[in-house]
Amino acid sequence: MVSMAAASAFLPIASQVSESSGKTPGKIGGSVPASIDSRGNGANSKSKYSGLKVKASAQAPPKVNGSKVGVLDGFKTDDGVTSSPPARTFINQLPDWSMLLAAITTIFLAAEKQWMMLDWKPKRPDMLVDPFGLGRIVQDGLVFRQNFSIRSYEIGADRTASVETTMNHLQETALNHVKGAGLLGDGFGSTPEMCKKNLIWVVTKMQVVVDRYPTWGDVVQVDTWVAGSGKNGMRRDWLVRDSNTGEILTRASSLWVMMNKKTRRLSKIPDEVREEIGGYFVDSPPVVDDDSRKLPKLDDNTADHIRTGLTPRWSDLDVNQHVNNVKYVGWILESAPSPILETHELAGITLEYRRECMRDSVLQSLSSVVDNGAPGYVECQHLLRLEGGGEIVKGRTQWRPKYPNGINNLGQLPAESA
Repeated sequence: MVSMAAASAFLPIASQVSESSGKTPGKIGGSVPASIDSRGNGANSKSKYSGLKVKASAQAPPKVNGSKVGVLDGFKTDDGVTSSPPARTFINQLPDWSMLLAAITTIFLAAEKQWMMLDWKPKRPDMLVDPFGLGRIVQDGLVFRQNFSIRSYEIGADRTASVETTMNHLQETALNHVKGAGLLGDGFGSTPEMCKKNLIWVVTKMQVVVDRYPTWGDVVQVDTWVAGSGKNGMRRDWLVRDSNTGEILTRASSLWVMMNKKTRRLSKIPDEVREEIGGYFVDSPPVVDDDSRKLPKLDDNTADHIRTGLTPRWSDLDVNQHVNNVKYVGWILESAPSPILETHELAGITLEYRRECMRDSVLQSLSSVVDNGAPGYVECQHLLRLEGGGEIVKGRTQWRPKYPNGINNLGQLPAESA
């Protein structure tokens, strides 16, 4: 049938049937000519154009409501006169190209769709370059970069991301850096050689400076790298940028040492471990200037605000069976004065980690307010300790006004009302 249709589209066919067929075509209910064999081929049909033989499609007339119907050879007018169809010319015998063009268009559209799926690229500048959030190694394999989208449950009452959210991003990129470099053993950020010797990393100092907090829906780009620090330490730095504008939002620097997982004592960096990680050290200064000021020791007499009865939950523990260091930030801010929290935002924090906090620990958070001399800025001293007196974390926070017409000086802070 396909070959017949193609031939009839390009070649003219005789409009008259063979004289041997004793029937007049075109009449309703006409019988099948005797010259058509069982396959529907005319035995003696000849074209008046060069005697070309063609196949004729002959089928029994269908029935509608019991009556036979056929194909009209012409059209009847209102007065009953039958009009014949227009004579075949070169123009009206040209093939119908619309179906061919429709088929070609469909094929091209399908191919274009498949190509776009294989070669997907973001169409908006604020869309994630790293759509799955896995991160990648950049700058000659020395810097790890990962993007994070600020979600609705990561913002606070100010409609901005909390400092805990930022520090969680820092911790996530640090671990993914080790994994992306192929140095992740079966421990939490430990290399294969560290796992053999039951060694883990513990942070001893963290400094974070926040220039601006991202808001819901923003995409931040976090870069992190490592450098040596003394004989037995490692420094890790972070830069957090707005992925759309490149503006630096947060800078952070930290110091890390090794601890034996079984004895819980600090350890030197073995030579085997140094060979593993030494090739990834970057020779660069820290992104945050070291705040070497000594943190004063707070007690019940020198602290302005004390919060007691703080206990870790099971979800606060990491795989090394101690409280995650980000949780300490939330506990420290528990004792911060309410007027400061309402009218100021955290601009910087310095933490010095003294010992671990385990699951069954009960802690106290102490804070004192200090005037640092800058108009509108406030500085606080912090101590997180066990109920028995052992120091967990000592810290210092800097606060800046949230609003232009906010608190202008420390004298407007009623310490005793918080």
